[in-house]
Amino acid sequence: MALMTEAFALGAAPTVQPAARLISQPVRAAQDAPTRGSLSNSAAGAAAAVVAGAMAARRGARQANARPRAALRSINPDNFSGVCEQTGVTLNRYMIEANRQGVVDSDVLSVFNSIREATKVISKLVNTAPLAQAELLGLQGEVNVQGEDQKKLDVITNDVLKKALKYTGKLGTMASEEEDEPVSASLEGLGSVLADTGKYVCVFDPLDGSSNVDAGIAVGTIFGIFSEEAAGAACDLPTNIKDLDDDQVSCLAATLQPGKNLVAAGYVLYSCSTELVFTIGRGVVGFTLDNSIGEYVLTRPSIKIPPRGKIYSCNEANIDKWDEPFQQYIKDIQMGKGETGDKYSLRYIGSMVGDVHRTLLYGGLFAYPADTKNKDGKLRLLYEAAPMSFLLEQAGGLATTGHSRVMDIPPVNVHQRVPIVLGSKEDVEECKKYYEKSEDPKLKERCANRLKGLVTS
Repeated sequence: MALMTEAFALGAAPTVQPAARLISQPVRAAQDAPTRGSLSNSAAGAAAAVVAGAMAARRGARQANARPRAALRSINPDNFSGVCEQTGVTLNRYMIEANRQGVVDSDVLSVFNSIREATKVISKLVNTAPLAQAELLGLQGEVNVQGEDQKKLDVITNDVLKKALKYTGKLGTMASEEEDEPVSASLEGLGSVLADTGKYVCVFDPLDGSSNVDAGIAVGTIFGIFSEEAAGAACDLPTNIKDLDDDQVSCLAATLQPGKNLVAAGYVLYSCSTELVFTIGRGVVGFTLDNSIGEYVLTRPSIKIPPRGKIYSCNEANIDKWDEPFQQYIKDIQMGKGETGDKYSLRYIGSMVGDVHRTLLYGGLFAYPADTKNKDGKLRLLYEAAPMSFLLEQAGGLATTGHSRVMDIPPVNVHQRVPIVLGSKEDVEECKKYYEKSEDPKLKERCANRLKGLVTS
């Protein structure tokens, strides 16, 4: 907790900016265990149906009021004046310039400040974990709502990031991977300084690839920031979701938005260096943590993914279980029978952040496709697939489920999973052709249902 206190002291501002509702992939405390499964299947189904109806109504309103986006210019650090020669352009300086240019408002600036400080703490925890094995490594002894074993660092890093983001402003909703349903995330006892004025929804996976952490392999944090157009009062949700009233249903539905509503997204890679890569809708930039000064420093001013690559990244052990179009595509590029005639090489870490980072820099594609066991893949739409898709598209790449653009899919629940293929534009377009030629009616139906906002499983 000393680390946490230090982080807040470093990032604290005299005035707390209003910020966001929070949706995370965190951990459920052991004392919350008795509430698990308290909601009957029929009640959960009824609540889900009501929320889905409210979401459909909100989507219709958004589409009716939608305005075409104007072409956006990227932020050019070469035009910054008075940059310190000893440090270069720091993350704080970059975001202040973005705020001055009207690219982001003070609320987004506040959220990024918290992400900056929290991920510096997480970087320290990941790097020192082997020296504090009893406290940081191994299993927590809990299983989350997805049926996955929790690592100790899952619990700790989620707590760090969640608390940092809470202190940017009033947070009405917290939806955890470890909870069956979203719960209230209000900050009790902090007084009126944190008013109900939040107009953003922050989603995150605090430690992607945590199954690798005991082996010292690259892990990361993924985050996304959605705009909440109807910036009214924060959600005040009851413990049991079957008790939602009409206003609470509407508020909850507002947090479930397609990726095309993202205003910012990014990831932090914890490896031989700590790299923060993100977009605020003006291209993609990369910062590296300079531990000597405790700041993220701009090292990749403009990241563009190559239009083609020669690397594919996926768990090839499941190839016999994949949908037939993706099976055939991988077999063809393995043997040099693809459009380029080149034989592609397999590189797979098993951590989405690590694999996507390499794909972004070198080109090629990353995929976690559907298979016979997981008809909708395994990656979560809201806080994994959508933020990464936004990032890749801003870098000049593409992201698809095979048939559909990932960014167009409206979530039907917080933990919805989707298959994903993302990477270089020409590689993803080639892969899509295999799906377009497929005559599998069930595969087409699943893809169509996702775009309609229907449960696909």
